[in-house]
Amino acid sequence: MHLDPFELHRPESVEETVRLARDLGPGFDYLAGGTDLLPNYKMHLNVRPHLIALDQVRELQGYTPERIGAMTRLANLDADPEIARWYPALGEAVHGVATPLVRASGTVGGNLLVETRCFFFNQSFFWRASLGFCLKADGDRCHVVPQKEKCYATFSGDLAPALQVLGATVEVAAPEGNRRLPLDELYAADGDGIQRHRLGPGELLVAVHLPPEARRVRSTYLKLRPRPSFDFPELGLAAALTRDGDRLSSLEVAAGGLETYPRRFRSITEGFVGGTFTDDRIRELAAAIQAAVRPVHNTAYPPDYRKRMTGVFVRRAVRALWEGRGAS
Repeated sequence: MHLDPFELHRPESVEETVRLARDLGPGFDYLAGGTDLLPNYKMHLNVRPHLIALDQVRELQGYTPERIGAMTRLANLDADPEIARWYPALGEAVHGVATPLVRASGTVGGNLLVETRCFFFNQSFFWRASLGFCLKADGDRCHVVPQKEKCYATFSGDLAPALQVLGATVEVAAPEGNRRLPLDELYAADGDGIQRHRLGPGELLVAVHLPPEARRVRSTYLKLRPRPSFDFPELGLAAALTRDGDRLSSLEVAAGGLETYPRRFRSITEGFVGGTFTDDRIRELAAAIQAAVRPVHNTAYPPDYRKRMTGVFVRRAVRALWEGRGAS
């Protein structure tokens, strides 16, 4: 496999980057760590003639306890014991991404905006051509749920659920200026595997911001995948809670690897906050979240298994946090 030719641009500031993106129009991709984008380019998946490399953009670099630049390498977070101590779910999610070599190149922003995956999409050009291509690349039909309107490729990042349960917000830059929004609102729940987020043309993810209260919650992240040392999540489940004696003070649960976007289940979890929290209530919570998810048959594990494991992971994660121990 080889890369098709493209022109590489290397801006040094956010202002320069978004101005360049505006001038290039739709014919570009942002290049962060390249651990997903470049393999896709080698497969001739939605190749564009311009790449804007982000490794020299100053405002995207570095991190503090409250702000993580979008170009922060996953390996840097993984090597920092304070991250695991302050934000256990984030530390576990980072450590679970692929391999050490991938984490050395992969970035926070890249993982939050990683391409959705499907076994009809993530194949060689010749494999896809033999099938007649698909809605997500070169074709006009989804093979997962046969129709021509919606792509069912699955969100495949690890960090988003962990950051969702910690109440993270994201900073986004555009030619008109910067804006902040809750991480939940970055993703398009009403979209699909192609229109998977709400960034406008040329907009750039600059940083993730974590609120002070995120350091006071108990949190964890559990990941289901065929090969524990490498694969994308078939299910990535994050949970966070606080307790006051036998009373549940706060509870958040989010999951990726199941649908076209990372989903937080606040409409379910808020009904459990404020009362006593028993094993029966934990099982009730797990059953409600399991019933709500809608995985489809486009990854290695079948949908019914991923759905059942959602309930199992909710029970494991929430019970461990309630009892003050690790979930893995």
